Amino acid sequence: MKLIVGLGNPGGKYARNRHNIGFMALDQIASDHGFSPWKGKHQGSISEGRLGSERAVLLKPETFMNNSGQSVQAAMRFYKLEPADVIVLHDEIDLAPGKVKCKTGGGHAGHNGLRSIHAHIGPDYDRVRLGVGHPGHKDAVPGYVLRDFPKADDAWLDDVLRGISDGAPDLARGDTAKFMNAVALRVNPPRSGTGNKNPNTKTAPAKPPKPPIQPSTSPDPVPEVEAAAEPENQSPFQKLLDRFR
Repeated sequence: MKLIVGLGNPGGKYARNRHNIGFMALDQIASDHGFSPWKGKHQGSISEGRLGSERAVLLKPETFMNNSGQSVQAAMRFYKLEPADVIVLHDEIDLAPGKVKCKTGGGHAGHNGLRSIHAHIGPDYDRVRLGVGHPGHKDAVPGYVLRDFPKADDAWLDDVLRGISDGAPDLARGDTAKFMNAVALRVNPPRSGTGNKNPNTKTAPAKPPKPPIQPSTSPDPVPEVEAAAEPENQSPFQKLLDRFR
């Protein structure tokens, strides 16, 4: 069983914030894979279902970002899980918008949600880092992540969320390579080519151009002349005379 956690802040006010991309990802997974309706439990909202052959619980902590670890720890105790059974999806300012990377363990890099989880369960859990870009200066980060995604980001954001949902069964069973491939197929779908895709197929060589027509050096042909018709009103005697002329 896997506990898949999306980080964010509760309430409609924060629903489209960059900081809430983890919540958005879980909503997409729950919708696409037929999970149960969301219900309040473990200081958060949970939804249960299956991802492929793996049973999974989706958790959106409602303790606000800075205390996310409380909700994660409560859910782990209830389901008797270890940190290795936990996958956390969160916003990542050190990745460009639309970029996705997986990581196990390591530091929290100043992310307050991860800092809280580290404090409650340690660092040995899996993470899916969802790039939202950087405002350019560290002092601008709090305001940046607490602002909504602009409309111009809707296209790549939708592709990323659908890709995460497509690859969720692979993520749940620990196949991060297939998970990343599913995301890539949404974000950068292969283009249909018009060229020859089979390198072993030989193309017939072009035919050489026809030589120009040269003028004939033979004598001009003698044109055929039709015989003149005999007048129809000649008498037999006149016709006989014409033969001896």
